[in-house]
Amino acid sequence: MPTITMVDGTEIYYKDWGKGQPVVFSHGWPLTADAWEDQMLFLADHGYRCIAHDRRGHGR
Repeated sequence: MPTITMVDGTEIYYKDWGKGQPVVFSHGWPLTADAWEDQMLFLADHGYRCIAHDRRGHGR
């Protein structure tokens, strides 16, 4: 499971799909990065790099 570790030790999960110009997806309460899967799959298949994360306290 891909995570990035913050200075305070908090691990934040992210998805990073595709290659090309990046598009960043940021969800609102109470969703997770999974909320963007359909859009991410479409854009990744069309030449974009798609990045989504789970906010602190949400998701994984």
